[in-house]
Amino acid sequence: MDTEARQEITRLERIRESILEAEIKAGRQPGSVRLIGVTKFKSIGEIRPALEAGLAEVGENRAQEFNDKFDFFTGYGVKKHFIGGLQLNKAKYLVGRADLIQSVDRLPLAAEIDRLAGLRGVIQPILIEVNIGAEEQKSGVAPEKLPELLEMISAMPGIAVKGLMCVPPAGSEDEARPYFAEMRELFEKLRGFPAGNVSMEELSMGMSGDYKAAISEGATMVRIGSAIFGPRSAVKPV
Repeated sequence: MDTEARQEITRLERIRESILEAEIKAGRQPGSVRLIGVTKFKSIGEIRPALEAGLAEVGENRAQEFNDKFDFFTGYGVKKHFIGGLQLNKAKYLVGRADLIQSVDRLPLAAEIDRLAGLRGVIQPILIEVNIGAEEQKSGVAPEKLPELLEMISAMPGIAVKGLMCVPPAGSEDEARPYFAEMRELFEKLRGFPAGNVSMEELSMGMSGDYKAAISEGATMVRIGSAIFGPRSAVKPV
C-alpha cells in the first residue's frame, strides 16, 4: 500500500471517530449518522483505498461521473448517492441506479424522475433539496414553498421522498449551525405529512467543515469529501 492510500485510510478512520464523538456529545445513538464519502473529481484509484477500508456509501455531484463510476461502485457493493444539481436530460443516468437522489428541488425534475421510474418499473428514492439560506446562486426549493412541492410530488407513484437535504451558506461551523437548526425544524414539522410516498427519515446536511454542528442539530447523514480524499483537483482526473 502506498503512502497516499495509507493517509486516506487514516483520514477515514479519524472522520469515523469524530462522527462517533459528535453523536455521543449530542446525546445521540452511536452509529445513527451515515457517512457519505463524496468522490467528486476523484479517480477510481483514489477512491479504492477508502472502499477497501469499509466506506459503505458514496456521493457523486455530476451525472456523467456517476455513470462512469457506476460499475466500479457496484462491484464494491456500496450505496450510491447523487448529491449535485441535476438537469432534466441527465436524470436518465440516475433513475433506478442511484440508491438516493438527494438534490430534487423542482416539480419538472420530479416529474421526469417519476416518468423514467414508470418506464423502468422502479420507485426512485429521493430527498428534497432546500435552499435554506435563500441564496440566488444555489439550487433548492424555498422553505416556504416546500409543503406545496411535497404535495405535488406525493401524487407521483414512481417516487419515494425519504427526507430533506441542504447546503448552507459558506461560512464557519458556528455560522452554519442556525441553518442546520432551521432545517431540523422543517424536518420535524413534516414528519406527519399526509402522503404515503413521503416519509421524513433522512436529513442530509453537513460537509467536511461543518459536519459536527450538523450532527448536533440532527443530521442523519453527512457528506464528506476533502476530509477523507484530500483536496479536489480543478479538473476531473482521467
